[in-house]
Amino acid sequence: MSTDKIVGRNPVMEALKSGREIDKILIAKGTEGGSLIKIIGKAKDRGIPIQYVERQKLNEISESNAHQGIIATVAAYEYSDLEDILDRAKQRGKDPFILILDEIMDPHNLGSIMRTADAVGVDGIIIPKRRSVGLTATVAKSSAGAIEYVPVAKVSNIAQTIDRIKEKGIWVAGADMSGAKEHYNTDLNGPLALVIGNEGQGISRLIKEKCDFLVKLPMAGQVSSLNASVAAAVLMYEVFRQRSTADN
Repeated sequence: MSTDKIVGRNPVMEALKSGREIDKILIAKGTEGGSLIKIIGKAKDRGIPIQYVERQKLNEISESNAHQGIIATVAAYEYSDLEDILDRAKQRGKDPFILILDEIMDPHNLGSIMRTADAVGVDGIIIPKRRSVGLTATVAKSSAGAIEYVPVAKVSNIAQTIDRIKEKGIWVAGADMSGAKEHYNTDLNGPLALVIGNEGQGISRLIKEKCDFLVKLPMAGQVSSLNASVAAAVLMYEVFRQRSTADN
């Protein structure tokens, strides 16, 4: 594991030149000129998100004022790609079981999801490049070591990735309260990709439309939804239960 932030103009530029995986670049509002223009241009060429923030935020992240108005957040671990995840399932000699996370923002949620994913044999996790937490040091710690064993692919477009997954003969199920059946009344055997939505908004409309079917978790209390990592754990274990039953 390496640092999850790069501070200062020259270090960020060198990271861009080297092809280092960068989640996003934070730039202080009102910062202009010189090397910053080149950094922004190179970042845009690579499709790296740029976010303009107050200088105080950079002070807090860098723990000093020596950031020169720019900080890049980087992956604490290397990402895989979709083909790696599909090959992993093939090598295991079982139906693929993939998790797609639609804009999960909380690093503790992602870490917790990874921990459960490892426990139930998920072949890999797919996250979007934008509006999603990446593989930070906090995620690594929250995963309790699972980050070493669960591949994570970061993709530019979740909707297009779902289309690719479907072409491989994998069914796509979304977790949503509008689902026709409860998770335990739905057949979750066979090649499957499970979609978990954002902590606040759930699965986006477009991604929901891309799903082959939706499943819901029954709720008897006053709170209308579960924490994203809890909902993911319940659904992952239902897939695990059904597969285990089918194998016996």
